Amino acid sequence: MSKGTARQRVKRATIRPLSERLPAPLRPWYQAARPRSLPATYAAIFTGGAVAIQAGVFEPIRFLLALIGALLLQIASNLINEYVDYRRGTDALKVAGMGMVLSEGKLSAQQVLIGAIVTTVGGALIGLVLVALSGTTLLWIGMIGVAAVVLYTAGPLPLSHLGLGEVTAFLCFGPLMTFGTYYAVSGQESVPSLLAGVPLGFTVAAILHANNMRDIEADRAANKRTLAVRFGLRGAFIEYNILIYGAYVALAALIVAGIAPLTTAVAFVTLWEAVWLVRVTTRSKDAQALHRAQGRTARLHWWLGLALTVGWLLAAFFNS
Repeated sequence: MSKGTARQRVKRATIRPLSERLPAPLRPWYQAARPRSLPATYAAIFTGGAVAIQAGVFEPIRFLLALIGALLLQIASNLINEYVDYRRGTDALKVAGMGMVLSEGKLSAQQVLIGAIVTTVGGALIGLVLVALSGTTLLWIGMIGVAAVVLYTAGPLPLSHLGLGEVTAFLCFGPLMTFGTYYAVSGQESVPSLLAGVPLGFTVAAILHANNMRDIEADRAANKRTLAVRFGLRGAFIEYNILIYGAYVALAALIVAGIAPLTTAVAFVTLWEAVWLVRVTTRSKDAQALHRAQGRTARLHWWLGLALTVGWLLAAFFNS
């Protein structure tokens, strides 16, 4: 075997995606966890932690617990969504999407349900530990989070079917998560930490909305009344514009009001990607193209959260 051939094989092995490098039994679980959706949690948790660092009240162990607990609850939400959509037949007409391990026969419905219960309980238990360490305000935030996880797709009147998915995502993965992270690591309440999550709330709602635009026909057939179904594709494109650009308008307002430090303006470097994404996304009706747009929207959200984190950390550095 030539050295060149050996090097090529090593290179191919090193760039294989994580889903292919995991042991075979874990691969469907990794797919069901919908890892591409998890930056929604990272972005808000990191931003809330950076606000706490800037305020001088950061506790790393509590931060780690908050991150793990929030990730478990998001994975639980993904598993519940997987289970309920499969049971209701919503997945039957989808041509693309994250998860879909049940429709592809990679896991059984019982396995996914057990996974949802385990991750929900795990996230709730970590939340109770943080309540004991930080205070009872976190209990109320946690109860809202767990309720959102369960009621988003489950129950007789699921939030996603009522067109309240974007509002739920905005609140839970935006202001409530940044505020909850700050409170978890400090035991203190903070208005800046609450409002710091507003720009992220817009972009995380845009991720969900991009998903709903892609699935508009499948959701309409399953009587899932998302805002995309209610507004139609043209109205959905307008909403997508509002959600993406709303993030930057909100950030500018926070800076002008003196709530966010001037250094958070570094997040405007992501605006070029937002403009390109809006232009491309709102010109296509193809489900596969909209599926790719959802992935790009998730990436934009992560970049925005990372930039906001850097902005708050720069403020902490310059004020130290």
